[in-house]
Amino acid sequence: MSAAKTPADGATAVAEGTKIAATEGDCSSVEPAKPLRADAARNRQKLIDEAARAFTADGVDVPLDEIARRAGVGIGTLYRHFPTRCDLVLAVYGDQVNALEQRSHQLPGLHEPGEALHEWMRGFVDYYAVKMGMINLLRTMMQGNPSTFENTRAVMRESAARVLTPAIVAGAVRADATPEELIRALGGICLASTSPEGQETSLALVDLVFDGLRFGAPNARA
Repeated sequence: MSAAKTPADGATAVAEGTKIAATEGDCSSVEPAKPLRADAARNRQKLIDEAARAFTADGVDVPLDEIARRAGVGIGTLYRHFPTRCDLVLAVYGDQVNALEQRSHQLPGLHEPGEALHEWMRGFVDYYAVKMGMINLLRTMMQGNPSTFENTRAVMRESAARVLTPAIVAGAVRADATPEELIRALGGICLASTSPEGQETSLALVDLVFDGLRFGAPNARA
């Protein structure tokens, strides 16, 4: 999933408003980030975009100087924005959450409610492809400072509700589904699809879950 360039307000605290402690082994403390000039913000986003691609393909241990090279900046620029690998991982994670939230705002204006929900669900697979590359370090970070991720969880629930509720109201999907159940189902699908064809498998299973949501709905399309 390509990262959004203007973070939605709800997830900004994860993507830009927090910073992990400046030692490679300490992922537990958080301090506020400072506002950036426009050119610095562009460089920061380039680094996040390249890190997302690298983490998805090769995992979280990709050399940081390689990420800087791909972003077209020096390693000093990377360290000014992200003093530790934890900083960069947190920024990439927040950026993916922002992108999913923005899609939850955009898709209802582009599709009817059932299809908007379906497209958001499929986009979740892209989000998880990036997250899987960082999953072990993210778990360590969450254990060390769980409050840092409370906002992210709330944003994810709100994003899911934003596309699920209109689909329920329109009768496109069954009325007993909840945002929490939807996120758990999608996350479970992605976690279980660890083969080289994992993304394609996840998308196929997402389509099956969507068909299950339509079962018994009054206005579901055949």
